[in-house]
Amino acid sequence: MKTKKSVLIITVLAIIVGGFLLLRFTPQNHQQMQGSLIADKVFALQLNDYNGKPISLADFKGRPLVINSWAAWCPFCRKELVDFAAAQKEFGDKVAIIAVDRAETRDVAKKYTDELGVTDDMTFLLDLSDDFYQSIGGFSMPETIFIDKSGAVSIHKRGPMDPEEMRQKIQQLISQ
Repeated sequence: MKTKKSVLIITVLAIIVGGFLLLRFTPQNHQQMQGSLIADKVFALQLNDYNGKPISLADFKGRPLVINSWAAWCPFCRKELVDFAAAQKEFGDKVAIIAVDRAETRDVAKKYTDELGVTDDMTFLLDLSDDFYQSIGGFSMPETIFIDKSGAVSIHKRGPMDPEEMRQKIQQLISQ
């Protein structure tokens, strides 16, 4: 009789502990933990602007932040950079939009953004070692992360966005 009672108590405790662990590590919580880990890697980076000035991404912490990974060889990036520049003008100080060039020289990147007419419309940074792209686990182009005020990646968009999707994601980011 004692054995059956012990087995029953152990089974009930196992169910309670299992339920707690299941709730604790739901996909949402896992995504939040992943978002914080990625953001920590991103905020540890220091990249250069077009003038060679080092810029720490940690300087942007505490405000809504959109960081787009792009390259001159990426056909989807052309339209998206123009749309991001328009979004930066539209949202102003409510969000910082940064475009990080993937492993291209300053001359290549700046010539490209000059041709698009967006060089002065948002923050452009160079990442010759491709550390940013690696830190976000990139595998497509373009890739964009949206970091909330608390410093966690709340959205990781792989592939291009149209202006409406971009606006919706930025609005969502600002309202968090």
